[in-house]
Amino acid sequence: MANPDADLVRAVIERYIEGTRRGDLALVESTFHPDARMSGFLQGNLLVGGPQPFYDAVANAPSPEKSGEPYQAEITALNVAGAAATATLIEGPYLGMHFTNFFHLLKIGSDWRIVSKTFNHT
Repeated sequence: MANPDADLVRAVIERYIEGTRRGDLALVESTFHPDARMSGFLQGNLLVGGPQPFYDAVANAPSPEKSGEPYQAEITALNVAGAAATATLIEGPYLGMHFTNFFHLLKIGSDWRIVSKTFNHT
């Protein structure tokens, strides 16, 4: 039996993808909880904190849609357990880089939001 929440979680990640592709900061921000955390390695440097540096990149760098960069993204795993979920996204190139992203989401009320993103630049 299909889990309807899996479709809702997938929709959040697809909004993240579309916002990234278009450079639509409001759409990207709508996928994250206001207190979300983001951590990972970017060009060999450890980043630990909130998503603001990513928001800045989305808002200020040329979007793949405008630059013609052949951005692609694939959800390779998605798991839901009650009000918690995980999703894995492989994406790139984005600003000339490829990423593996691990998202944790929580269902808050009736809405799913990303509460953490862990990533690795490859």
